[in-house]
Amino acid sequence: MVGTVGNGVAGHFARQMKKERLAHGWSLAELARRIGGADPAHLGRIENGRRPPTEQVAAGLDAVFPERRGWFADWLSESREWPEVPATFRSWPDYEDRAASIRTWTPGIVDGLVQSEDYARALIAVQPGITPEAAAGRLASRTERQRRVLHRPGPPPAWVIVDEMALYRLVGSPQVMAGQMSHLLEVAALPQVTLTVMPAVAHAANASGFVLAGDAAWCEHLAAGGVYTDPQIVSVLAARFDSLRAESYRASESAAMIGKAGQLWTAGANPATQMATAASA
Repeated sequence: MVGTVGNGVAGHFARQMKKERLAHGWSLAELARRIGGADPAHLGRIENGRRPPTEQVAAGLDAVFPERRGWFADWLSESREWPEVPATFRSWPDYEDRAASIRTWTPGIVDGLVQSEDYARALIAVQPGITPEAAAGRLASRTERQRRVLHRPGPPPAWVIVDEMALYRLVGSPQVMAGQMSHLLEVAALPQVTLTVMPAVAHAANASGFVLAGDAAWCEHLAAGGVYTDPQIVSVLAARFDSLRAESYRASESAAMIGKAGQLWTAGANPATQMATAASA
């Protein structure tokens, strides 16, 4: 984790951000509005030193605080060259933007990189205590990540492994699930994407989702997520991904499974119930 507002480089950026915001008498919501509709909750985490700033946020701060003469973007750029700066201070999008390949796995649900808008909205909505503003911010961020990674000019090759159970777990409504199955097939048809389904069996990677972007990894758990660049850690995660890939159905078989699940959801039937009924017959 990056740490608290009082510690290290994250704390220095955070203090300068808060100093300027308070000097102008702005709330986090007002600052978010002025820098282009950012998520106030995300800005709050940056200001608390709990999330690293992104290039977009730094540029936005420079735009609304011109008296700092570009300090935020300059400082962020320079700090990434300092050997003492932990890798977790760097923004994960920076790694994805520069990666030659993307590999992602999430147990239990469809990964955020390939979620339909309705599926993502329904999934975000079940978070306890989330406000409409925060939900809208998260949805916009997720949509922007998909555009940036999968649909940018010259996108990197991506291998997406979908948990079989995600095809059967109801998120939102049967209509939302049917739309998600169609979206998965659309993503799978992209020339740079390989999408396979992992059977619902025990595996060493069942406990946590992770994304590999070149020589960096993002791992997420219930409390938070973190960036890892230690070669040994990344190597272990790469080996686990390769094991997942080896155990997955072939791409054509995966597409057929997704298509079948989509047909059942479209008909209003839960695929998991249909499977259980067939197994007991």
